[in-house]
Amino acid sequence: MKILISAFVLILLFPVWGIAQAEANYDESKVPAFKLPDPLVTFNGKKIKNVKQWEKKRRPELLHFFTENFYGEVPGELKIDDVHLIEESESALNGKAHRKQVVLSFKKDNHTLDCTMLIYLPRNVEKAPVFLAYDFLGNHTITKDPEIVISEAWVADKPSLGIINNQLTEQSRGVRCDRWPVEKIVEAGYGLAVIYYGEVDPDKNDMTDGIHPFFYVDDQEQPANNEWGAIAAWSWGLGRALDYLETDADVDASKVIVFGHSRLGKTALWAGATDQRFAAVISNNSGCGGAALSKRRFGETIARINRSFPHWFCNNFKNYSNNEQTLPVDQHELIALIAPRPVYVASAEEDRWADPKGEFLSALYATPVFELYGKKGISQQEMPPVNQPLLNTVSYHIRTGEHNVKDYDWEQYIRWADMFVK
Repeated sequence: MKILISAFVLILLFPVWGIAQAEANYDESKVPAFKLPDPLVTFNGKKIKNVKQWEKKRRPELLHFFTENFYGEVPGELKIDDVHLIEESESALNGKAHRKQVVLSFKKDNHTLDCTMLIYLPRNVEKAPVFLAYDFLGNHTITKDPEIVISEAWVADKPSLGIINNQLTEQSRGVRCDRWPVEKIVEAGYGLAVIYYGEVDPDKNDMTDGIHPFFYVDDQEQPANNEWGAIAAWSWGLGRALDYLETDADVDASKVIVFGHSRLGKTALWAGATDQRFAAVISNNSGCGGAALSKRRFGETIARINRSFPHWFCNNFKNYSNNEQTLPVDQHELIALIAPRPVYVASAEEDRWADPKGEFLSALYATPVFELYGKKGISQQEMPPVNQPLLNTVSYHIRTGEHNVKDYDWEQYIRWADMFVK
């Protein structure tokens, strides 16, 4: 697959975690020319012609490259040590839902870690398909439900939401309701399971907390250069959440759809690529290191993301800062690793930082791998108009608005899941 595209450097200043971001490229005419690697040609030049060759040769080498050079290896195995049901109601959401709050406990040597999963399940479905996701600010922020436990884990300060001294408070209850239409999801016949991502690994450049130290040897304080950053740690946590859901008699664990927005969209894609138990994957505005092509160098780049968030990826990823042209892979091949399971890539018109065109092109150029399985992906070369989704096994939409999750997004995800999962 070949594409030639171009872009220029426009000075644009805006804050990300309090750091002014400058020199982002938003001009298509100056995106550097590049050639995308063909997902159906191996590193040694052999053409992949069928599913068997893809699964035996190409998929393993792509997965290995992304593991070693992008997200990092998980340096061992750790199962759930114990499960505690801490709260349950058969009449949540005005009687529409069965609510559970479950603590997943992990223990190793002198380390312990607890993650609380909030689960809403439709009462009229015997074994429900489930959207599984992380939330950014604690489970209590996705609904005004007063029964939802407030996490005690570290969180970045947001004084406007009542989050100070890195602690969540009652003031922040329900502040993210706009991103989580819980009743709409339940009414559509789906469950929703969420965990605060900071309980698995706090989102800060400190590898001495969260899940990482469980796997350190002797006096180790940092992962090795090819070992997991935060995104791989969060992806690992989604796998453990699925381990629990497989034991829940109220859940159809064969129909768990992993969803993520922004950095957690990157996480959902990596979770779907590495754990084939997930029935489908949704990437919402995931951008650089997620669905957006790296070689376009549009909006956020590898150098910028490594500088602003050095803990997200493995250290080897820094070898490609300002060096995207040497990459033998790109993000369309990350999406291809999810085949033949359904995947949905979504963008927002005003979210140029996440490069909507680069996200669309990833879905487009991943499509040939899905076609090996007889699945339909993106066939048109041009991006669809705003708010006109392309719904297939590989799906895409760009909606009006900014970097966020909107009701419109969820309406499309539910419609798509009805078609390709449920």
